[in-house]
Amino acid sequence: MSLAETAGLLADRTRAAFCLALFDGRAWTAGELARHAGVSASTASEHLSRLVTGGLLVEERQGRHRYVRLSGPAAAQLIESLAAFTPDTATPAGLRESTRLGAEARARTCYDHLAGQLGVSVAAAALERGLVTEEAGLAVTEPGRRWFAELGIDLAALRKSGSRPLLRSCLDWTERRNHLAGAAGAALCSRALDRRWVERIGSGRALTVTAAGRVAFADLLGIDTAAT
Repeated sequence: MSLAETAGLLADRTRAAFCLALFDGRAWTAGELARHAGVSASTASEHLSRLVTGGLLVEERQGRHRYVRLSGPAAAQLIESLAAFTPDTATPAGLRESTRLGAEARARTCYDHLAGQLGVSVAAAALERGLVTEEAGLAVTEPGRRWFAELGIDLAALRKSGSRPLLRSCLDWTERRNHLAGAAGAALCSRALDRRWVERIGSGRALTVTAAGRVAFADLLGIDTAAT
């Protein structure tokens, strides 16, 4: 598929809304996405077929249900990069949407890693404490490897598990600063969810930091997460 064809997939508001909704890293049904975007089931099916054919989404079927999700980190990185350079300046349509957007700005998942104010704070603290370095490209330092190991995250195993970068920066579209992505960033997000340092708000991308999380982020990184 050519660059123009790939760009064309995201040049439609409905398809763009589908891809952004799937940034929570989970699989959604076609019906859920149709309701989210405010379109009919037949319209949603047509758009989803184009996104699957174009390689941005993959589908799974369980019985009569059709689930779709982002095809992987590369698709997520592409969409997040475009979102960072095309800020949505439209006025939120009501209190509910304004509340959702505010929650996502404070803390959310960006596909499979931490984003928003929380994600940016984690990245800044990791740099300040020497857990990662930008001297020759973003990389985990020796103290950082020990820090991840103390959390039960085996970076060597992550490095061997696939072609995905161990660590990369990702421009946060609300903060306009970088947060941590890659396999290590995903593992950190997974650990935060597993240990209930953060919890999902409803069915979307937004997260809230729990009481246990406020203690953990303060102890591990010196971050005050009271605002998130």
